[in-house]
Amino acid sequence: MNDRYALILAAGKGTRMKSKKYKVLHPVCGKPMVQHVVDAAKRMNPQKTILVVGHGAEDVRQQLGPDVTYVLQEQQLGTGHAVKVAKDQLEGKQGHTLILYGDTPLITAEVLEELIQFHEEEQAIVTILTANMDNPTGYGRIVRDRHGNVLKIVEHKDASTQEKEIQEINTGIYCFSNEHLVNTLDKLTNQNAQGEYYITDCIEILKKQNHKVAAFLTEDTDVTHGVNDRIALAEAEKLMRLRINKQHMLQGVTIIDPENTYIGPDVTIGMDTTILPGTILSGHTVIGEDCVIGPYAELRHVHIGDGVAIEYAVLVESEVGDTTTVGPYAYIRPGSSIGKGSKIGDFVEIKNSTIGDGAKIPHLSYVGDADIGAKVNMGCGSLTVNYDGSQKHRTVVEEGSFVGCNVNLVAPVQIGPGAYIAAGSTITDSMPGDSFAIARQRQVTKENYAQKLKEKKKTK
Repeated sequence: MNDRYALILAAGKGTRMKSKKYKVLHPVCGKPMVQHVVDAAKRMNPQKTILVVGHGAEDVRQQLGPDVTYVLQEQQLGTGHAVKVAKDQLEGKQGHTLILYGDTPLITAEVLEELIQFHEEEQAIVTILTANMDNPTGYGRIVRDRHGNVLKIVEHKDASTQEKEIQEINTGIYCFSNEHLVNTLDKLTNQNAQGEYYITDCIEILKKQNHKVAAFLTEDTDVTHGVNDRIALAEAEKLMRLRINKQHMLQGVTIIDPENTYIGPDVTIGMDTTILPGTILSGHTVIGEDCVIGPYAELRHVHIGDGVAIEYAVLVESEVGDTTTVGPYAYIRPGSSIGKGSKIGDFVEIKNSTIGDGAKIPHLSYVGDADIGAKVNMGCGSLTVNYDGSQKHRTVVEEGSFVGCNVNLVAPVQIGPGAYIAAGSTITDSMPGDSFAIARQRQVTKENYAQKLKEKKKTK
C-alpha cells in the first residue's frame, strides 16, 4: 500500500461565525469540528497528519495535542498558499496526499477510503472528490467529456449557461500524488483578481502536462457540508446527529425519537437498549444492553451496565452497575460508583462516593465523599455532612445498615455493619456493627397547651 499523508487546511479566522472562538473549534455533536476531520483522517493510517493553522493556533494545539504536525500560515492567501506553507513537510515523500478542510466535520473515513481506492484504480495523479447537488449555485462544476473524463473545473461565476446546469460539483477535497503535488506548488501564481493562490490551479497545471485528472463521485453528499456561519453549524449538528443515531439503530438500539435524541460520536450503546426523547449522551459514555435511558437524561463520560433504567437524571464521570435504577431527578456527580441492583431515587445527589450492590437511597438525600455498603438503606432526607468549612471528610456506612429519615452523618464517621440509626438523629461518633443509635432530644408533650396558646392570642 502506498504511503498516505493528510493535509488539513484550518487557518481561516471564520469571521462569519461572529465569535471569539476560532472557527474550527466550534463543536458539532460535542466535539470540535476540526477534531472530527482529524479523526477521520487518522483512520486512513497516514504517515503524517499535517494541520495548517493560523488564528487561534495555540487553542488548536491544546485541543488536538502532539499527534498532529502543525504548520503556521501567518497570512491567509488562498488554498494554494496554505498547501505551499506545508511543502517542507511533504517534500521528498512518495505516496498519496489527501487535502482536507478543518470546517468540514461531516467527512468520513469511509468516503476518504473510497476516494483513495478510486485514485489508485484510475492510476490518476490527482482525484477530485465530487458530489451531485440539487442546487449547485456557488460551487465549481466538474466538466466531463462524453466518456466521463474530467475536462476542467469551472467556477460558478465563470460558467456558461450550459455549464451552470451541471449538478456535479467540486467539494474541494483532493487526493494527490504527493510527488506531483510538491513539484507543482512552485508553479502556482497569484495573478488573479483576488491576488491569492488556488489549489485548483495545481490541477489545471497537471492537466496541461497531460497527467490524468480523475473525479470520484460520492453518494454521500452530506460529507461536503462546510461550516462558515452559525446556520451552517446548526445544519452540520443536525446532519451528524441523525447519522450517529442511524448507526446506533442499525446496531440494535431503539431510539424513540431520533430528531430529539443527542448522542455524541464517541458513545457506545449495547443491543436492545432504548433511548427515550430528550436524552443527551456525550463524551466517552458506554451504555450496556437492555437499558432504558431517558426521557431527558444527560450522561457525560459515564459507564452504564446492563439492564439499567435512568430517567430525568444527570450523570457525570461515574459508573452504574447492572440492573440499577436512577431517577427521576437524580444527580450523580464525578467520581461516583453505583453498584448492581441499587436504587438511586428522586432528588438524590451523589458525589465522589461508592454505593454498594443492592443499596437504596430512594429520595431527598445527599451522599458526598462516602462509602455506602451493600444493602444499606438510606432513609428519606438522610445526609452526609462532609465539609467542615475548610476540608472534606469521608463517611463510611457498612453493609446492611439502616439509616433512618432525616439523619445527619457528620464526617468523619463510620457506621458498622448491620447498625440502625433512628430517624432525626445527628450522628457525630462512629458506631460498632449491629448497634443502635438515637441522637435527638427526648419528646416532651404538654397536654392542652395548644388551647392555652390560642386563648392567649385572643387576649392580645
